[in-house]
Amino acid sequence: VAGRLGLPRRLVSILEGEGLFNDVTAIVLYHVAIAAAVSGTFSWPEAAGELVLSAVVAVAVGLALGWLSNKLMSYLGDATLQIGLSLLVPFASYVLAEELHGSGVLAVLTTALFLAEHTADADDVTGRLAGNTFWDIVDTLVTGVAFGLIGLELHNVFGTAEEQLWEMLGWGAAISAVVVGVRLLYLLPATWLAKRLHDKRDLDEEIPVGWRETVVMWWAGMRGVATVALALAIPLTTDSGEPFPGRDQIIFIAFSVIISTLVFQGLTLPWLVKRLGVQADSDAERALEHGLALRAAKAAKYRLREIEDSEELPEEISERLLRRAYEIGARISPDIVEDERREWYTKRIDRLKMVQRIQREMMSAARHEVLSARNEPGADPEIVDRVLRHLDVRSLR
Repeated sequence: VAGRLGLPRRLVSILEGEGLFNDVTAIVLYHVAIAAAVSGTFSWPEAAGELVLSAVVAVAVGLALGWLSNKLMSYLGDATLQIGLSLLVPFASYVLAEELHGSGVLAVLTTALFLAEHTADADDVTGRLAGNTFWDIVDTLVTGVAFGLIGLELHNVFGTAEEQLWEMLGWGAAISAVVVGVRLLYLLPATWLAKRLHDKRDLDEEIPVGWRETVVMWWAGMRGVATVALALAIPLTTDSGEPFPGRDQIIFIAFSVIISTLVFQGLTLPWLVKRLGVQADSDAERALEHGLALRAAKAAKYRLREIEDSEELPEEISERLLRRAYEIGARISPDIVEDERREWYTKRIDRLKMVQRIQREMMSAARHEVLSARNEPGADPEIVDRVLRHLDVRSLR
């Protein structure tokens, strides 16, 4: 939601990171609470020891599986196999950590962060595009299934708690207010402390700047899939065989918190952002884009010089490749080109865009023709798919 509102990238990064680690912390504490409710006993020292052990084991398992997965990824050259491995690794990390009495969720997070840091291959264009598309689909399906399940569960809750409906609505409203209020109470001192530390160390850290961004952060504290999953994961019975106390009420309250935060806060967040005037620093983003475009063009030109030193290239090819190196950066940020050449590059880029547009239409016609051949008598579907894949890859390039 925040990413689509044009908020500063710094603020979106804070919200994403905060949500990620808040969910992990909540799930670890949730396991301790569920164990106490199921067994009927609770000890503070024992719970604290379990938390520490759970975290240490989870991080160790996550790092080990991350390292092993990174090694396996290097042997898999096919994007399909790499994506398949990336889908299996989280399950392995979760199960192994849980078997060793660690936090499965924290282990998965550790593995994911390790892989994100160490498996980035700049030349794996197909894998990157396919992987992003695949995980977008998985994310959508998981979210949809989670909310679908809680909808089915609520049907039973309404049926079994019909007499307590108004009382449960009151509890839901009260806990939703506590959730929203507590977030503001901890954000105010946390932001103040972050600013003090930031000023002392003089580091370029991602912190809210001003009370407006703090208010936006407060109102953006929406609950979603994690709340749904934890509510549905509550056991049906305790160790004694008795029904888990208050399970239906907890699910109903969880749904109330989701409705009041995700729907109410989510729908009013754009209005709040507009009223407070919190928006992305376009000049800073353009400056960063300009710097990266300049570095990309310089890297391409430097590599071209290295090749020219080791190989004899025809002069016309060298000039053409040098222009391509300029174009790499100019297409990203036209400002990197000198003033006297900017108009010429702008016209050249416009011509290239026109050529690309016509090429896209040509490739579209070619793909339609190949697809129409699939239904012709004697057509081999495998050959049709092979030719179509070749056209798709050319279109991507």
